[in-house]
Amino acid sequence: MCTFACMKQVVIIGGGAAGFFAAIRCAELDREAQVVILERGKDVLGKVKISGGGRCNVTHACFEPRELVKFYPRGSKELLGPFHRFACGDTMAWFERRGVDTKIEADGRVFPVSDNSQSIVDALTTAAQVSGVRVLTQQRVEKIVPPASPGAPWLVQSEKKEWPAHKLLIATGSNPKIWDQLRALGHQIVPPVPSLFTFHIKDPRIAGLEGISVPLAQVRIPALKLKAEGPLLITHWGLSGPGILRLSAWGARLLAETNYRFSLEVNWLNKDNDQVKDLLDTAKREWARKLVQAHPLADLPARLWRQLSFAAGIPAELRWADASKTHLHGLLSQLTNCALLVKGKSAFKEEFVTAGGIHLPEVDFKTFESRLLAGLYFAGEVLDIDAITGGFNFQAAWTGGWIAGEAMAQ
Repeated sequence: MCTFACMKQVVIIGGGAAGFFAAIRCAELDREAQVVILERGKDVLGKVKISGGGRCNVTHACFEPRELVKFYPRGSKELLGPFHRFACGDTMAWFERRGVDTKIEADGRVFPVSDNSQSIVDALTTAAQVSGVRVLTQQRVEKIVPPASPGAPWLVQSEKKEWPAHKLLIATGSNPKIWDQLRALGHQIVPPVPSLFTFHIKDPRIAGLEGISVPLAQVRIPALKLKAEGPLLITHWGLSGPGILRLSAWGARLLAETNYRFSLEVNWLNKDNDQVKDLLDTAKREWARKLVQAHPLADLPARLWRQLSFAAGIPAELRWADASKTHLHGLLSQLTNCALLVKGKSAFKEEFVTAGGIHLPEVDFKTFESRLLAGLYFAGEVLDIDAITGGFNFQAAWTGGWIAGEAMAQ
């Protein structure tokens, strides 16, 4: 009988979304291959488990590849072809075929109907088991040794064992030790910087307003020519919410260069100056006898409106009829051009994302194989690919894993 040592062996380093998807795809297509996942931690799929507050935002309801790539600050050009082969609808169908019904929420995010990430974890682990994938935990990889000669296997050395691999996939996410080894093998690593983070701001205009949100605002960093739109959330440390996260993703490298100290301008109403002037004129005319601080414009949260009004120099007892041009100009400035000083950042919950990794020109995105080293593949955040929040980072992992798994099975 042929032993494990004489069979085609596929080793996948990293037991996350990309690693599992690649292992399952490879094992399902090549039943003769021995497919092994080596995970350094005690558990697999940790990020899947905690994603979306434990609900798992598995993908996004964006079904046109040319639209989908617009959500990727890094990797959009490279992912266009792969998304034509496997994208968001394919991910939903994959899980639904395995008993996990999904739902599309109002903002386009896709979750399991169960609202429980364990549904996704169970689907992946069951599919891996059924297809014959071996999943080994607490296998910290110490060294990756390239083939000694053409046709020879790669060698993956863990603390406990040496694994030969005819095909080797790196799906370790942002792992500095693995990046160091890949750099030693000749790959260029784009220096990692944080993406998807919130802003530290101490300012009296938002002090004490923790938990207050604005449904649609615009945020700008004029010095860096960056801007984004979306909901904002005031926190005890500053500002968060999709608008801030989008800005942090698109500006990840530029913001790192500032050491996360810069001036942020907030347009709380996401309206231009003329539109807001019209709203102010209407309020002055129709609410003439009412107090300015007691009657927010455009359904802005009352407490935020009061603090912005105070910053604009509006006395507590001032009626709209008595608001001068100076008062209205002050309100206009606070509503559309509220300058706040950012002095630091925080990771967004547990969903930390890194910009950086394997230099993309060194990867063949038809297969996700290294252009430098035959038999070596990459998927997930080990690559210099990242997206804004909303299920897009998982989609890149599913797509990369699926295509790499297919290629390794050939």
